[in-house]
Amino acid sequence: GVGTIAAGVAKAHADVILISGSDGGTGASPQTSIKHAGLPWELGVAETHQTLLLNNLRSRVRIETDGQLKTGRDLVVAALLGAEEFGFATSPLIALGCIMMRVCHLNTCPVGIATQNPELRRRFAGKPEDIINFMLFIAQDMREIMAQMGFRTVDEMIGRVDRLEQQAAIDHWKLRGLDFSAILHAPEVAPEIGHFQQIEQDHGLAETMDQQLLLDLCEPALARGETVKASLPIRNINRAVGTMVGSEVTRRYGAAGLPADTIQLNFDGAAGQSFGAFIPAGMTLTIAGDANDYLGKGLSGGKIILHPPAGATFKSEENIICGNTALYGATGGAAFISGVAGERFAVRNSGATAVVEGIGDHGCEYMTGGEVVVLGKTGRNFAAGMSGGIAYVLDVDGRFASRCNQEMVASTPLQEREESQHLRDLIWQHADATGSQLAWQLLADWEASWPRFVKVVPHDFAAMLDAIAAAEAAGLSGEEAVLAAFEWRTQGKPLPEPATINATND
Repeated sequence: GVGTIAAGVAKAHADVILISGSDGGTGASPQTSIKHAGLPWELGVAETHQTLLLNNLRSRVRIETDGQLKTGRDLVVAALLGAEEFGFATSPLIALGCIMMRVCHLNTCPVGIATQNPELRRRFAGKPEDIINFMLFIAQDMREIMAQMGFRTVDEMIGRVDRLEQQAAIDHWKLRGLDFSAILHAPEVAPEIGHFQQIEQDHGLAETMDQQLLLDLCEPALARGETVKASLPIRNINRAVGTMVGSEVTRRYGAAGLPADTIQLNFDGAAGQSFGAFIPAGMTLTIAGDANDYLGKGLSGGKIILHPPAGATFKSEENIICGNTALYGATGGAAFISGVAGERFAVRNSGATAVVEGIGDHGCEYMTGGEVVVLGKTGRNFAAGMSGGIAYVLDVDGRFASRCNQEMVASTPLQEREESQHLRDLIWQHADATGSQLAWQLLADWEASWPRFVKVVPHDFAAMLDAIAAAEAAGLSGEEAVLAAFEWRTQGKPLPEPATINATND
């Protein structure tokens, strides 16, 4: 059924369709998945190519395939079945020295490839030239076969299944009855139907709100750093609003972006997917309404504020205000959301600060940094795979522990008043930005509110924080303290003692 899916994504203006075969994959996979999951790429490439041809979609997209491609012959077969791009992963790793121990997930790779252990990494002997040579030999092998078959270019080969045939010479009882006619079928289509990618997809970038309105509106900020403020309506057909403006900010001012709140855009309505994706420092986007999936995706220093429209009579903490996967892969910035977010909130967050009033399942999954405050219930599997950052959760029903995946984290009640003050500051920022009644209620009786919060911290992250604090107490500061803590954690080097530091300074 992959052909049906391929036709759909081609109509949705995808540029590339990747067919990954079952033979490829990571050594971190379970043995059951390695042996018993998936199908050969030959089946997927053939069905995808045929379906796209029958629907006159083949000329719009490129078909790529991977999964244990090792020789030029593999590439020739893939091209004749319909692929025009080819992916390699395991083979280049072998060229770099991988011996396929299948311990990629254990940090014990004996040849120093899939590990952070400094001792093991010293064993890595691979060089870029090794991969270059491998690719050159693959290309040479493919070119020689093409010459034998009479093809000058790869484009001429795409979909030429008439040049493939089943090996009748192999006589084995297990092969009797095999019928490859479906794979080697060539659909009858009009001669004008393209057999490989010839047309660039129209992604409609010229019709986006950024291109039509926001870039010109924000030009004073982009060109001269002047403050820009504007209020605009928004609809759910407006996707990735602010992203092109953010791209221009980064292009002109680098990773540092602009001073805070240089660009302030206030929207009224329902935002489409990926609102505020990747926006950098200096941009503040506010929505009075609601938003779809991927709010703040890849947030890179900007600020997003989302609250119900003026005059709303419902309780924000009891209503969904944005979709799934908000703040996916965020690296910096802040988001204040007066309402409940969907599933997979702040997945792979590595530096952003967020305050929200409830979330769905799998919140803070794979989080490595930043802070998340949840002023309400979470769904199940909270903090699964979380290895960094801190989350504060208001345990409204006393059952948060049952919804938290504590394999890598510890969830404990807040105990230090100093930490409660930091949490109070975050909630105050949320209340000030969104006008959240829930936040103001918590702040109004803070002495009774803060003991209800649970702090979620990864075990290793907590150990690193303690080590950094100890290094700072010994007289180190900044990066020196972080480096000392890292070496203590990874190499077992002792942390410096105050007496030693003082003696050295003297």
